[in-house]
Amino acid sequence: MAAPYRSREGLSTRSVGGGGNPDEIQLRIDPMHADFDEEVTGLRKQVRLLKNVAQDIESEAKFQNDFLNQLQMTLIKAQAGVKNNMRRLNKSIIREGSNHVMHVVLFALLCFFVVYLWSKFSRR
Repeated sequence: MAAPYRSREGLSTRSVGGGGNPDEIQLRIDPMHADFDEEVTGLRKQVRLLKNVAQDIESEAKFQNDFLNQLQMTLIKAQAGVKNNMRRLNKSIIREGSNHVMHVVLFALLCFFVVYLWSKFSRR
């Protein structure tokens, strides 16, 4: 029972001999695969990089959320302003009557008449 638990790449466990506790396990690392410190350091760097990326994503999400909230408030204010102006315009049209429509029609007829006369006299 030299190595009842065997892991990959040089790690092995064995029970402590003698009158020791049978639940204790001793760990032995094979020097051929002793680059674990470098791997742990590399993993720490990658975890730190992922943490920084996650923090950047979080700050960008908060910024975008604040921007969307401000945009929504701006749109609500603009919508209220348009409603208010439409209400005032409708009241003004009702109060003034349809004289505005008559003025627009007369102006269009006058423009048509001027263009007609100008085309007649420019041929001569």
